[in-house]
Amino acid sequence: MELRTTNLPVGKLGLISMKGCEELGNKIDKYLLDWHEQKFNFKIETFQIKAFCPRFSTGEGKGVITQSVRGFDIYILVDVFNYGATYKMYNVERRMSPDEHYQDLKRVIAAIGGKARRITVVMPMLYESRQHKRTSRESLDCAMALEELVSIGVDSIITFDAHDPRVQNAIPLSGFESVQPYYQMIKALVKNIPDVKIDPERLMIVSPDEGGMSRCIYYSSILGLDLGMFYKRRDYSKIVNGRNPIISHDFLGRDVDGKDIIIVDDMISSGDSIIDVSSKLKECGAKNIYTFITFGLFVDGFEKFDNAYENGIINKIFTTNLTYRAPELINKPWHCEVDMSKYIALIIETLNFDKTLGDLLDPVNRIHKLLRKIEK
Repeated sequence: MELRTTNLPVGKLGLISMKGCEELGNKIDKYLLDWHEQKFNFKIETFQIKAFCPRFSTGEGKGVITQSVRGFDIYILVDVFNYGATYKMYNVERRMSPDEHYQDLKRVIAAIGGKARRITVVMPMLYESRQHKRTSRESLDCAMALEELVSIGVDSIITFDAHDPRVQNAIPLSGFESVQPYYQMIKALVKNIPDVKIDPERLMIVSPDEGGMSRCIYYSSILGLDLGMFYKRRDYSKIVNGRNPIISHDFLGRDVDGKDIIIVDDMISSGDSIIDVSSKLKECGAKNIYTFITFGLFVDGFEKFDNAYENGIINKIFTTNLTYRAPELINKPWHCEVDMSKYIALIIETLNFDKTLGDLLDPVNRIHKLLRKIEK
């Protein structure tokens, strides 16, 4: 992709990778450095700014940055769902919760002290995004967090595949982008499944619930494939693990017999829904089942997915590297990682030079170019 920029950035670029984002931050930094050297024929060491949040023995913390950021265009990369990050409290090693990652983010913003020219938070999975609407006497955590970030100096927030992008209404006068990994998922599919046929007679898009229809409609339209959907029947008389349990999944759509299926969803949490949906599709005669998942959380571990793979229920699960992945996930035969570092670097580079994100956020041309390439 051609990167269209000018020589007038908003400010000197600074990238801060919060705890647990170092691997992704290093990849993004490498792309930015390579492009900078190509454009200006001048090599610099890094765009990264070291920041950390040391803890006192009681668990209290503070944010520290190691250099001046006056006039910088700052991009803070944070994964609030990285349960692999730890800290010590009362001499006991503890895993960091989303609340603790979010609190550290605010500490680093406070350490900047209003000296940066602009602050953009890149939060791939939005903090408290599953608590996006009120159905009874309950808090609106995601909306409150967005308002708080803006109030302490954040100019813009970039997230991926927001559970409900309408939550941006909480900050209508501030920047908010919910980016979709459409192109990256399709590219990973054709690269890792070379015999897949983008043909409505052989391939079909399926949404596991009505809430995910918008992203599935996009895939269906851009690839020219039929679309199906599962309707979740829930038991609203009780709450289990913070939600109403699912009684059954009922399929709405054309015959899937003999077809390959792509199931698209924003996240795998426990994975029960994906496995249940895949099982029902297999019972209806579906051939190979692939899933596009932006965030693979796997909160209950991998055993059920190992069994589903061994039993031929699921063939491949595509997940991004936008959130923490347990080390054992990497070598699972049913898993394929979709690297999003170049895409994030392109977004940061474009914004730093105050260019429009329109071409990056709408990948139609890139997808069509890819499809023409594989048809040859």
